[in-house]
Order: sequence, then C-alpha cells, then structure tokens
Amino acid sequence: MGSTYLVPPGPRVLAHRGLALEAPENTLLAFAKAVAIGVVYLETDVHVSSDGVAVVAHDPTLRRVADRDVKVSQLTMAELRRVDLGRGQGFCSLEEALDAFGEARFNIDVKVEAAVTAAVSALERTRAGSRVLLTSFSDRRRRRLGALVPDAVTSAGRSGVIRSWLASLVRSHRVMTHALGEAVALQVPEQVGPLRLVTSRFVEVAHDAGAEVHVWTVNDPARMTRLFDLGVDGIVTDRADLALPLVAARN
Repeated sequence: MGSTYLVPPGPRVLAHRGLALEAPENTLLAFAKAVAIGVVYLETDVHVSSDGVAVVAHDPTLRRVADRDVKVSQLTMAELRRVDLGRGQGFCSLEEALDAFGEARFNIDVKVEAAVTAAVSALERTRAGSRVLLTSFSDRRRRRLGALVPDAVTSAGRSGVIRSWLASLVRSHRVMTHALGEAVALQVPEQVGPLRLVTSRFVEVAHDAGAEVHVWTVNDPARMTRLFDLGVDGIVTDRADLALPLVAARN
C-alpha cells in the first residue's frame, strides 16, 4: 500500500500522548480530546503486558501515573485496563487505540525490545501500517520495526540523530543521507543542555536529504512560531489546542 503518513506536507502538530489537559495521558480519552479539536497526528508510546499485548504507556512502571510500584510488564492487559488512571480511564492496548481512531496517524515510540512483536501484531491486525511512524531510542530496534512493517515510515534513533547533527555541521548531503538510512524524519529536542540541535542549517541539510524535522516537546506558542519560521515540519506538543490555530493561520 505504501505510507500516507507524510501526506499532505506539514507543518504537523503531533499531540504528545494525546491532549492530556482534562484527561490522563496516553488514554483513549486523551486521544479523543485531541481528535475532537482537529488533531490528525497522535504521539504515543508502547510497552508490553505480561501476556504479550502492546500497551499504550510511556513509563515502564505505574509509579508516576498510578502511584503503584509495579511494572507494566508484570501485569496482564486485563489487569492494566482495570488500573485507575483518573477520569474513568485505564490503560489501553495499541490495537484498541488504532481501532478507535481509524482516521488518525500515530507516531509510536516502541520503548522496549520485548514490545516489538506485540506492536507489529497490533499493526497487522488493524492494517494500520500505512498511517504510522515507528520510532525508538535504539536505531537497531527502529530498523527492525521498519523491516517488519514495510508500509510504515520511521524516524531516526539516537545514534542516527547524532550522526545527522554532525552531518549538518559539515553540510554534507551524503553523510546526512547515510545517517538517516531509511528514516524519513528526525525527531529531536530543540537543544540538549547548552547544545542547540535545531538550527536553520540542521533543517536545511535534513530537507536536502529528503527528511522532515519534528521538534519535541514544545508548549509555548512563541517557540512554536519561531520553529515553524525556521522551517521545521512538525512539533510534538502537550498543547495541540494552542498549536493548531498557529498552523491554520500559516496555511
């Protein structure tokens, strides 16, 4: 089928774990809140349950979201659904989220190697590969995901981002293309400590190599505007409600 993820061109607003202003993050309610205001791109994360189901969750444990000292991987999907995350929400599976929001594009960070098979199975069952971007901190895992879900696109992992940034310093199209591999996007913070990653040169060289630049996590409208002016193709944000009007005004 081929990917439809990057069609039409940006700029794109990626709702970070849904819209979690009046809903717990990474829940069906948070995704529904985002879609209700016009969000097309939902950013999320995947771990795996003890019975091998891809679970929508950012953290490996329930400590932050449910004040429980237990790992996601220690509970079954049925048990995770019963965890009280607030507003009547429990954990949902990746398959449930893909099914519930069949028109949305999903940006999926597969957090652990053990979740790869489960995530791929969910994508196969929902036939959602063409509308997802798969990513991981590990470039090896990212490449594996891309091979297993050929209709999906991917963004570079940590080592790919580092090599891409170095390529931008010397303005090398060849080095940038090699650093990207099959990845079609660089999803990066604007800066790491005192080091600024996202510069006009970085964006220019990435674009020359055919890749998009998405910046996370940007919640201030002034920063959003500055980054869009710089030419970035998307922002990952907790405040999609603030970002969407800015994009609409530009279009």
